[in-house]
Parts: sequence; structure tokens; C-alpha cells
Amino acid sequence: MSGTHTVAAIDCGTNSIRLLIASAGSDGRLVEQARELELVRLGEGVDATGAFRPDALERTFAACRSFAAMVEQHDCDQVRFVATSAARDVSNRNAFFTGVRQALGVDAEVIDGTEEARLSFAGAMSGVQVSDEPVLVIDCGGGSTELVLGRGTGIDSQVSINIGSVRLRERFLHDDPPTVEQIDAARKYVRETLASCPVDVAAARTVIGVAGTVTSLSAIEQGLTEYDRAKVHRSVLTVGQISELAGKLLSSTVDEVEQMGPLKRRRAEVLCGGALIIDEICCLATAGRLVVSETDILDGMALAMLAQGS
Repeated sequence: MSGTHTVAAIDCGTNSIRLLIASAGSDGRLVEQARELELVRLGEGVDATGAFRPDALERTFAACRSFAAMVEQHDCDQVRFVATSAARDVSNRNAFFTGVRQALGVDAEVIDGTEEARLSFAGAMSGVQVSDEPVLVIDCGGGSTELVLGRGTGIDSQVSINIGSVRLRERFLHDDPPTVEQIDAARKYVRETLASCPVDVAAARTVIGVAGTVTSLSAIEQGLTEYDRAKVHRSVLTVGQISELAGKLLSSTVDEVEQMGPLKRRRAEVLCGGALIIDEICCLATAGRLVVSETDILDGMALAMLAQGS
């Protein structure tokens, strides 16, 4: 590893915490050394209580200790830890900051939705080739969803909205499976939120989806029994397929959802909420299809660190 600038990017969201360790290739593209994901559900109950639960914090810190060992093993020159939606508005943030510093030796940054959107757009665009036309990147997380419209490396408009798979499940979709009334209430809430959204979703000629909801939908649609990043990356879902998948997930129990594909339990529990959000957004888009990208905010973070380092 000597002579190679290696960086570690950690993204801590409402449902998952993820690590990317990478260096820069001779062509400026990322050379991936390691990529890990742990479903820790840090944001469990946050929508209702406004605080992190002690067990959710401990799950997150355990993942941080595991990531710290990998960072040390790869002799990383720089580590950046960003926390997104769940950490923006909790009363006990200091307990989170202290635990992360003890486990990883770095300070957690709570980034705002604008920064999250910018990094997600950069990451998505690094992995999917598109022509010079309006592109919409959708990053549907557990607590929030980022919508970014742009072209090339330029962003025209962006927004972070407080709808996510965990938030929707906890606030509306209480039953297993959710009732028709619960689904209608969730859809009404998502539609009202999107109606006041400053990003013109219909203007996009290409729609790219990143993060766990869309990658899981692709894996289910392809009938994968084991998760395969190569098969998921750049796969395409039509609006019709997304709508059908959302309907199927919303009418299934968590046990049934878990059997639909290579899904971990904490993903299966909230996937119906994420699918509903993606369905509603894609219904507003005129592109007719969604390109699934495995490159996302982590790749955006790593690229930015490597650009600074060089």
C-alpha cells in the first residue's frame, strides 16, 4: 500500500452504516479496496421520540469498531464519517458523537441535506454513463430522500425531503402487512410532500436510483438468491415493474418479504415504505424507467477526499 493514497468513507444513515475504502487509479477512477454494510437501524424510534435508543447506539458502535479494524488493516491516510437524516434532529447527539470517536478515532460530521444530495449526485454520476441531458438522482434512505437534478457534474436543483423507508414504516405502515387505509395515508403524505418539492422530476431524461431500497428492488426483480453487485449495478427497472413490486411488498408480511430475495431482516422490515416512495417519484417522472446504481454517496465522499489529497 505504500505510496498509494487510501481513504475511508463511512456513511451512517437511519437504517444502515456503510464503509468504502478506496484509492485512485491512474485514470482518476476509484479503485475499491473494501466495501461493507451493516444494518444497525440507528434511527429506530427517532421519528416518535426524537432520541437515539441505547441499543441502536450500541449496534452502531459495534459496527464502528469492526470498521476501525478494517481502516487500520488498509492503512488509510484519511477517514471521513458522515451522519445523515437520523442524526440531524435528535436530543442525545453527544452520546452518538462520543461513541463514534471512541470506536473510530474520528469525529462524526452531521451533514445537511444539501451536502448529502451533492455527494450522492457525484457518486451516482461516477458509476453510470449518461448523455449530456437532465439527470435525476434519487437517494432513498431510511429517514430522508434526496432528489438531485443536474447534468454532467453540474447540479440545477436539489432537495432533501423528510420521507424515508424507516420513517414511513414507523409513522404510517404499522401493521404486518399494512392495511389499505395505512397505505393510502402513506401515499397521500408522500404525494403532498412531493407536490411542494422544488425539483422538477418530470424534466429528467434519465433517472438514477441509489441506496438500499432500489438495489433491493432490482435484486428481487432479477430473482437473485445471493446479492450480486455486478448484476444490480446499471440494471433497469421500468415504472411498471416498480409499481408492481411496491404493490407486492405492501401486501406481504415481513417474513414473506424476507423470502423474496437476498434481504436482511432489517431491510425486509422497511422495504415496503421505500418502494412506495420510489413508486410515487417514478410516477411523476417521464423517463419511464429507473437505472439502478451501486455507486452513491460513499463514492462521492471518496472521490472528494482523493481530489483533496492529490
